[in-house]
Amino acid sequence: MTDSPYNVLFLCTGNSARSIIAEAILNKAGAGNFRAYSAGSQPKGQVHPETLSLLQSLGYDVTDFRSKSWLEFTEWNAPKLDFIFTVCDSAGAETCPIWPGKPASAHWGVPDPADAKGSPAEISLAFKDTYRLLNQRIGTFMALPLRSLDRLSLQNKLRDIGRMEGSTAKATEAT
Repeated sequence: MTDSPYNVLFLCTGNSARSIIAEAILNKAGAGNFRAYSAGSQPKGQVHPETLSLLQSLGYDVTDFRSKSWLEFTEWNAPKLDFIFTVCDSAGAETCPIWPGKPASAHWGVPDPADAKGSPAEISLAFKDTYRLLNQRIGTFMALPLRSLDRLSLQNKLRDIGRMEGSTAKATEAT
């Protein structure tokens, strides 16, 4: 890995909520050190309206967010990825494309806020909780001494982040 910003891809199945939220958080909090992207194995084609509403309310510019396929990141002109994190269990269980450069990866599954039912306030709370969980993971990730960790230690720390509070059952399984 070099002194240039690390490229990080967050994967989910639909690329409409969790992966978009993670992309937003890391691009803002890690500006200059990280460049985040998001994609889905079966993109919904649009970002969930509540995702956009939440991010706007927190001061994010949402104009460039879009739901896209992970295949965009297998193209010859795609950024070289340093890290790949799956944030939903179904994407974590899918056979991913072969990523050039063998980026470090881990499963950081959190519940899907797009599945939330109830009043508008309850749905909004589900999205806020997802934001909180991803923000905690990303903060922990950004605090790692990435340039000084050997590959095995780094992989173990990335998996530990995926097992933090609020993880889905698949994320907490021993690997």
